[in-house]
Amino acid sequence: MHQAKENVKIIKKRLKTAQSHQKSYSDICRRDLEFQEDDWVFLKVSPIKGVMQFSEKEKLCSRYVGPYRIIQRIAQVAYGLELPPEMSLVHQVFHVSMLKKVVGDPSLIVPVETIKDNEGLTYEEISITILDRHVRKLRTKEIASVKVLWQNQQLEEAIWEAEEEMKKKYPNFFECICNCIHGVKS
Repeated sequence: MHQAKENVKIIKKRLKTAQSHQKSYSDICRRDLEFQEDDWVFLKVSPIKGVMQFSEKEKLCSRYVGPYRIIQRIAQVAYGLELPPEMSLVHQVFHVSMLKKVVGDPSLIVPVETIKDNEGLTYEEISITILDRHVRKLRTKEIASVKVLWQNQQLEEAIWEAEEEMKKKYPNFFECICNCIHGVKS
């Protein structure tokens, strides 16, 4: 019985040492954040795989949304935010770790929803030349790839494309190359 009590004391001592080590490591990374009422903050959102959040999905989901105004301090680490009506289903009280202070004038920040993409700003890539051809052999088939240099790119930025896809998209380009190789002038 005496031996078991001694073992429990040793275990408690080691647990206390481990806890103090972990606390010292976490204290180094921790920073105390405090906000005032009427401060503007961004709200941190964590993307969840396969879940649509704030109108974007997975990789395209922003890390922070906002800015939102702090309307009240609930506790030392909890703040109430003034959320827009479309976020009425979200609780308005957040932990301080989920907030990031807006640096600068929040009135200059353009909400993402108001930015519209213009279809006239798109352009089609134009291939300039084929630099190399490579055939990769698999067990049952061969896949041909071509290294394409696109307009407005440097030589180092040339990328490998599937030859079949390139022939479908740019049939005239391959006819011109074949004619040049065989010495036929068009």
